[in-house]
Amino acid sequence: MAEEIFLNTHNASILLSAANKSHYPQDDLPEIALAGRSNVGKSSFINCLLGRKNLARTSSKPGKTQLLNFFNIDDKLRFVDVPGYGYAKVSKTERAKWGKMIEEYLTSRDNLRAVVSLVDMRHDPSVDDVQMYEFLKYYEIPVIVVATKADKIPRGKWNKHESAIKKKLNFDKNDNFIVFSSETRHGYDEAWDTILDYL
Repeated sequence: MAEEIFLNTHNASILLSAANKSHYPQDDLPEIALAGRSNVGKSSFINCLLGRKNLARTSSKPGKTQLLNFFNIDDKLRFVDVPGYGYAKVSKTERAKWGKMIEEYLTSRDNLRAVVSLVDMRHDPSVDDVQMYEFLKYYEIPVIVVATKADKIPRGKWNKHESAIKKKLNFDKNDNFIVFSSETRHGYDEAWDTILDYL
C-alpha cells in the first residue's frame, strides 16, 4: 500500500521549458509526461486537473508547444507536457527534431513514472497515436490512455468508441483507460487516482 500523497493542486506553476537533457530539472521529483496529438485537448486536461483556467496555454494554433514544458505541482510532482505530434503545418525537419527530443526524454529520464497518452474519443486513434502507444509498450514505460472530449459523444455510445480505440491501439488490458471530459470534469478523480498510484 503506497502512502497517501496529498497534493495541493492549486500550488502549481510552470517551472521551465527544456529542449534537451541539459535543461531538465536536476532532482528526483517524480514526473508524469503527457503526450498526444496537437489538438487532442492536452492543455485543457492539464488545466482541468490543476483547477486552473490557463496555466497550460491552449492555443488556437495547434503545434505551438515546441519544447518540453515542466510544471511543478506542490513541490511533490511534475507534469511534463511534450510537444503535440501529427500537426501538418510543421516541417519534416522540425518534426524530426521534436521526435528526437521526446524520445530522449521518454527513454532516458529516471524521474519519469508514467505517460498519459491522450487520444480523441470521437475518432479512431491516428497512426501517430498507435506509434506512441507501441513505443511506450516497447520501452516498458507505464502508460495511462486518456480518451478526451467525451462530452462531445452521447453517453450511450461511449462503450462503442472505447472498444474501437482499444482495438486500434491493440490495447493491453493491464493498462489504465480513462474516459475524460475537461468540460464536465468526467474522469477527473479517476485520472488523479491513477496518476498518484504511479508515485
